[in-house]
Amino acid sequence: MKTITISRQYGSGGRHIAALLSEKMGVPFYDSKLLLKAAERHGISQEVIDEFKGKTSLLYAIGVMMSEESQDKRRQTIPEKMFHAQEEAVKRLAQEGPCVFVGRCADQILKDDNQLLRVYIYASNMEDRIKRIKKNKNLSQREALDRIAYKDRQRRDYYDFYTGHEWGKMENYDICLNTSVLSEEECVELLMKLAE
Repeated sequence: MKTITISRQYGSGGRHIAALLSEKMGVPFYDSKLLLKAAERHGISQEVIDEFKGKTSLLYAIGVMMSEESQDKRRQTIPEKMFHAQEEAVKRLAQEGPCVFVGRCADQILKDDNQLLRVYIYASNMEDRIKRIKKNKNLSQREALDRIAYKDRQRRDYYDFYTGHEWGKMENYDICLNTSVLSEEECVELLMKLAE
């Protein structure tokens, strides 16, 4: 059985697919909460974690890097510490056995693992994404559209900055699934077959 990494467009249903897949396969599921586990393991304070949460965009990372004065050029900034802490946690958790990772650049962190299935979930119809976000977050049409644009940009910037690869580019994944065509259940069934 393979470890599965899932990258996804905001509002595509990728996180829900990952949770269902984890449940059906009987393997652990790790998402952004992984940050907390990684941070705790590396002694990063809860105050730093709280400040960093939700601020993973490239602009935030650059701002922190530029504002932090360091006499030792090798000293890591808070975003770098957080990324390296989660990178180590992803590797450690993957060694414990098959699991499902959502985001956190896990597909690139584990790229040398031959027991890895790298998945990208997207929805080709923007209305499908908007409908999902409006329902899950109780937002208006305009708010949902703005949130989708913001979250996709945030994910793209984070992924591109830390991996040097282009987020959402099909060549970076083993399979890309379109939830405007496939149901979440169909995606789970396909991924279970591929993971075996």
